[in-house]
Amino acid sequence: MAAAAMAASGGCGLRPFSCEQALLSRPDGSAAFVQGATSVLAGLYGPAEVRGSRELPDRAALEVLLRPKVGLPGVLERSREQLLRGTCEAVVLGALHPRSALTLVLQVLSDGGSLLSCCLNAACLALLDSGVPLRALFCGVTCALGPDGTLVLDPTARQEQDARAVLTFAIASVERKVLAAATRGSCSADEMQRCLAAAQSAADSIFGFYRDCVRRKYSKS
Repeated sequence: MAAAAMAASGGCGLRPFSCEQALLSRPDGSAAFVQGATSVLAGLYGPAEVRGSRELPDRAALEVLLRPKVGLPGVLERSREQLLRGTCEAVVLGALHPRSALTLVLQVLSDGGSLLSCCLNAACLALLDSGVPLRALFCGVTCALGPDGTLVLDPTARQEQDARAVLTFAIASVERKVLAAATRGSCSADEMQRCLAAAQSAADSIFGFYRDCVRRKYSKS
């Protein structure tokens, strides 16, 4: 199974990131994504036969499971699973695989901040590795607003703790459209727009990194 590994110094204020694809044998697609001190392993299973109430006659049924580093999933993981599922459903061409199931499993390996955006990036690379048809790619970018309004992209865990607000955007590669957003804390409409503009700009670096990862993978296969 071919693997691709690359590292980059994140542009636009992002921490350094790296990825490795096709590193697991059981899933149909897999990827590990590292952002600074945060790392997530993603595995995509399917399309596979679906049984019972999960079957959808017109498209593939998508399930997302987020497993924390320690302990059992809680309310926060369930909320993030919903955002991840909605983002994936927005880009997966599920109508090409009706009455089938896709299961995306994400395992948190370390959380050094901006975990949700790292999960989004690992999920997209696992989908890419699986070959499931997509209408677009997506990435995640997290922004933190300090007490004085200072904007920090891709914050560390400490920066998130000190922040007045933390915003994570799921951004599509087509027209940099926002597919989903999660916020914690309070910010003004102007501050949210400032964070969104910074996230959309940073997304260019991540999508460029995706292209390099895929190019490296197929050049070695």
